[in-house]
Amino acid sequence: MAESILREKSKDFAKNIVHLCKIIKNEYKESVLTNQLLRSGTSIGANIHEAQYAQGKKDFISKLEIAQKECYETEYWLELLFETGYITEQTYKPIQNECGAIRRMLISSLKTIKNGEEK
Repeated sequence: MAESILREKSKDFAKNIVHLCKIIKNEYKESVLTNQLLRSGTSIGANIHEAQYAQGKKDFISKLEIAQKECYETEYWLELLFETGYITEQTYKPIQNECGAIRRMLISSLKTIKNGEEK
């Protein structure tokens, strides 16, 4: 149940990232930072989705850990875009909060799995 919520949230987040990057590229013609954000922001959901087809517990954990690292990277690119004026605080705060919520869910899921509790 929690994993399906995580998959849904990460997919919705990926869609928001795609739309945000499209806006930044059209409005500012900026592609270096937005390409990095697009890669890391969509990778979160891809790794979470891939985890459901993992070849065992270690592989499952590995995929979620990669997703968690991509969350941290995505937060960095969002912060950089905000601090350099490519996105406003009004745009930055909600998407940053969304990324943080996914990261916290991943941390919780990983703790649960690593402690041997049921997925």
